[in-house]
Amino acid sequence: MRGAPSHRVGCNLLWLVPGVVGGSEEYTVGILRAWVRQADRFPDLELVLFVNQSFPARYPDLVRDLRCIVAPVSGRSKLLRVTAESTWLAWRSRQEQVALVHHMGGTMPARRTAPGVLTVHDLQPWDLPQNFGWAKRVYLRVAVPRSARAAVALVTLSSWAGRDVARQLAVDPARIATVPPDLPVALEPAAPVGTVRSAYDLVGRPFLLYPAITYPHKNHETLLRAFALAVRSDPATVLVLTAGSGPAEPECRRLIGELGIGQQVRRTYRVPSDHLDVLYREATALAFPSRYEGFGLPVIEAMSRGCPVLASDAAALAEVVGGGGELLPPDDVEAWAGAIRRVLDDEPYRADLVRRARSRAAAFQSGDSPQKLAEVYRRAIASSRGRVR
Repeated sequence: MRGAPSHRVGCNLLWLVPGVVGGSEEYTVGILRAWVRQADRFPDLELVLFVNQSFPARYPDLVRDLRCIVAPVSGRSKLLRVTAESTWLAWRSRQEQVALVHHMGGTMPARRTAPGVLTVHDLQPWDLPQNFGWAKRVYLRVAVPRSARAAVALVTLSSWAGRDVARQLAVDPARIATVPPDLPVALEPAAPVGTVRSAYDLVGRPFLLYPAITYPHKNHETLLRAFALAVRSDPATVLVLTAGSGPAEPECRRLIGELGIGQQVRRTYRVPSDHLDVLYREATALAFPSRYEGFGLPVIEAMSRGCPVLASDAAALAEVVGGGGELLPPDDVEAWAGAIRRVLDDEPYRADLVRRARSRAAAFQSGDSPQKLAEVYRRAIASSRGRVR
């Protein structure tokens, strides 16, 4: 019979508002699900999730499989969330006798009652400050370095992001651990292919897929211009744009009209996960022109399903994609148009991209990431006994 765990680790998820925080949500939920699948490997550690009020309805499996404590905040008000982290979370951490709190959203509260581990997904406020309002930029430029200094250990999703954190926040690289996403092996699609194609008017039509909120750095503009150039005489081909609406949404809509491709663009917004799974499998290619990623989870999700990948060579994407796809300059419209045309027309080339994608995805299906995270927790607990950082 399994004994009681010797250490309880809290996970601060008050920031995780489903459908709002983008790729950081997918990574965090994915790593927690991977932990659940491998929980028997960590009998000395128990995870306790501190979540906002909107979390349980979206992720009932995590609420079922892990101890989950709901805060009296929705998470949508940053002021209330930050206040709750320094008051309610500090109190509940003490009540739950946690040895460590993993702050998985990029910042730690100023007031804490347990040592902290910090996940930094990326440093956009430093690298792309123009994407943030002045208030948020100022807040993050203060809160992130303070949190990094106070953390017992830091986690990044890629080596590129780790180097960026070490350089820009003056953090000792020895304190930073890389814990990439850990994807389960892709099984057969849960949704019928015909049903999904019909839902988005894709029956009998080749299509490209880009699952990204319309943030400026996601660079939908380059993709829209390249797509229009590539399919000028090919009205059957479609571009599917999933995920939520961001600040660049009005410009995307304007550009779609200006380019005359409204009949060939499917703007679906957020789609169910089983539908996205089918879209990955059925797409002629994933087109991912983002200018900035701390990892770029959709490219690995696509590769794991045998979807050819066209991606930018910016930030962490070159490291993540490796030889598993075609890397392109993010703002070279003609290069993107040529790659799109080739993947549509050249079947041997597309078949080679499928082979390369599956091979590269296997590196992220090893099951090692929960073990890496457990090692971070054990080292952090050992180094912080008797003190709060």
